[in-house]
Amino acid sequence: MAQVADQKGKPKTFTDQMRATFKNVLDPIGAFFNKLGILPNTMTLLGLVGHTIGAIFLYQGRMLIGGLIILAMAPIDALDGTMARLRGESSDFGAFVDSVTDRYSELVLFLALIIFYAQQGEWLNCIVVYLAAAGSIMVSYVRSKAEALGYEAKAGLLTRLERYLVLVPTLILNIPMVGLWIVAVMANFTAIQRIIYVRKQAYSQITKNQ
Repeated sequence: MAQVADQKGKPKTFTDQMRATFKNVLDPIGAFFNKLGILPNTMTLLGLVGHTIGAIFLYQGRMLIGGLIILAMAPIDALDGTMARLRGESSDFGAFVDSVTDRYSELVLFLALIIFYAQQGEWLNCIVVYLAAAGSIMVSYVRSKAEALGYEAKAGLLTRLERYLVLVPTLILNIPMVGLWIVAVMANFTAIQRIIYVRKQAYSQITKNQ
């Protein structure tokens, strides 16, 4: 379930829950990297580099190795925010860099898979990968645009963490199209969920103002 209510009644994503659950694990690791002098934004970029390396293996059709490398990047994705918080340097720009880098990390994986299936002449699979990429980006874009306009848009079934929980195991098991079909359908469904959620908020505001 991607959305629950926190103590204040505001939406809380599955990702937020996981960060809270593993806080006691991430904090000591984040503190260690801070002592080494590694900056949070550096950790963010290391995650992108790692995803790019994983993508190279996916492009070659080596799904197991690529999947394992992407799996290894999961702690890095969580550590940059933890490190910034521990340093007392959490900022809007840091969150911006993290969000943009996350999008590139996803897109480089989908690009590698499209190239792989294009080389095999499997055009239906290429279309499915494109739809998975489009849905993944739209989930994030809808939230970003909604929040810029003052709306809440964290609702939905398949946010980034859930997408990885679906895709990475299927890469490791060498059945990537199973995960890609799920992401292609459910990510776009999630984007639509968020659009509807924002629409309800907008109409609620209009009603209050009348």
